[in-house]
Amino acid sequence: MANSINRPKRLTFNNYLKYYYDIPYEGTTSQGKPLRKLKNITCPYRGVKIIPADAMRGFEKQLLRCKNAEDAVVLLSNYVQNMLSTEKSLFAVFKDFSKLNPEDNLQNCLQMMRENCLNKLKLEEFEVLDEVDRLSRKLSTQTALKLRAKTTKCRQIIISDSGRDTFKRKTFLDSLEEIAPNQNEKEIFNNIKNKALFLPTSESSINAFVVKYSKRKQIEIVRRIFIASTGSIEHITPASMGGMNTIGNFLLTTAAGNRNRENMPLTEYIKRFPKIPNYMQMYIDDIINEIHNGGLKGNETYPYKVKEKLMRESDGRIMISLSNYNYTKEEAALLAEQFEHRYDKYKK
Repeated sequence: MANSINRPKRLTFNNYLKYYYDIPYEGTTSQGKPLRKLKNITCPYRGVKIIPADAMRGFEKQLLRCKNAEDAVVLLSNYVQNMLSTEKSLFAVFKDFSKLNPEDNLQNCLQMMRENCLNKLKLEEFEVLDEVDRLSRKLSTQTALKLRAKTTKCRQIIISDSGRDTFKRKTFLDSLEEIAPNQNEKEIFNNIKNKALFLPTSESSINAFVVKYSKRKQIEIVRRIFIASTGSIEHITPASMGGMNTIGNFLLTTAAGNRNRENMPLTEYIKRFPKIPNYMQMYIDDIINEIHNGGLKGNETYPYKVKEKLMRESDGRIMISLSNYNYTKEEAALLAEQFEHRYDKYKK
C-alpha cells in the first residue's frame, strides 16, 4: 500500500484501486478492454460472478450517501451473491452489528474485533513461517542460516507489542530476494518463496482484514468489500515471468482473486484453491455464451488461445472443454480476421 505521502488529494474510484488496493483499474494495456466490457462472467479463480465495470459508478454514488452501519449494510446486501468468502463472512458480521447498532459505523465494529483478530493473525503468520523454516532444512547450512535469520526477525516483530515496528508481509517477501541460493538449490528456494506467499492478507484472512481496516473509515471499508469482486485483468503467465500483454494471456478475474495470486505460479495457486480447474470451465462457458450473443467481437479465437495457455501454465491440470463453442479454430480465426478488416476499413 502506498504511504500517506503519495496519497491522492481527491479520492476517486480509480485512484482508490491504485493507492489503497494495489489493483490498476485500467491495467497496462488496451488489450484487456474487450474483457472488461463483458457481463455475467464467473471468476476463474473463485467461482463467483464478477461485478461488471458499469456497476462501479452507481455504487460510488450510493456509497457517498451512506451515513451509518445500517446504510452500509443495505448497500452491500445488493452484492452478497458476488462476494468472496472473506468478504461474505465480514458482511455477516456487519449485518449483525448493524441490527444492534444501526446508527454506529463499521469502523467501530472492526475496532471492537481488532485485539482478538490481531492475536489470531499472529498465529496464522507463525504457521507459515514455521513451514518456511521446515523447508529450509533442505537447503545448504549457509543458505538456511540466512533464511532463518529473516524468519527469526519476523517472529520478533510479530510478537512485539511495539507500535513503531510492525510486521510487513511485503518487506519479508522482498527480503527473500536478497538471499542468493546455490545453483543446485534454486528450485527448493523457489518453493520456499511460493510458500511464503501464503502469509495472510486481507484477501485471504478475516483476521488480516480486521487488523488492516480497523484503522480506516467506513467509506473505505465498504468500498474495499465491493472492489474485491470487481473485474480485474489478470496475466495467466505473470508479467514478471515474461508474460505478454496480449488478450491470449489475459483472464477477467475478481480483483481479490488477482491480487491474492500475485506472482504465484498457477500450479501453486491451484494447490491453494483446488476448484480452480472447475471455475476455469465455468469462466470459458460464460465467455463462449457472450461470444455467441455478439460480444468480444474480433476476439473469437480467445477461447482457443486461453485453453492452450492454461494447459501449459498449469502443467496439464486445467483442461478446458470447448464442446459448447459453435466455431472451430479456423472459423473463429476467420471471424476475427473479418472483424479486423471491417474495423480497419472503418478507421480509414
